[in-house]
Amino acid sequence: MDLEEFNSTPTDRLRPALTACCDVPRWVDAILAKRPYGEVAALTAVADQVLRELDDDEVDRALQAHPRIGDRPQGASAEAAWSRSEQSGVGDDAGRRRELAEGNRQYEDRFGRVFLICATGLSAGQMLSSLQTRLTHDDATEAAVVHEELRKIALLRLSKVVS
Repeated sequence: MDLEEFNSTPTDRLRPALTACCDVPRWVDAILAKRPYGEVAALTAVADQVLRELDDDEVDRALQAHPRIGDRPQGASAEAAWSRSEQSGVGDDAGRRRELAEGNRQYEDRFGRVFLICATGLSAGQMLSSLQTRLTHDDATEAAVVHEELRKIALLRLSKVVS
């Protein structure tokens, strides 16, 4: 949709599209509350600012909507379609998929949450390398990285909603 349509779409119809970008009600509410936007840059600025202010509980909530790297989400939802597209670099190599699955398991054991990376444009090898590096992070460093990866994904998805 273009910006004019974004500004005029009823809240109850727009909320699911924004939630698909980032499943944090405060973020969605903040974007909706500031409508109408005069330009996409203003929308992006509001979205970005609120994303930077998310607390740990909100980040954890948002992570629940993201599949593991290497999983192929099923269904016709926007989230599933975007995830399949974003993870297209994983490819079909069975060995690489096993490595990612094992890395995901190690990461979840270490940090207690799904490994999140803005995978758009990355190969399976790049994702795996990042996963292995991030396994060496302390909790605070990794929490900051996760927050930044979530921010990048949400803004990328928002740009798909408003094109």
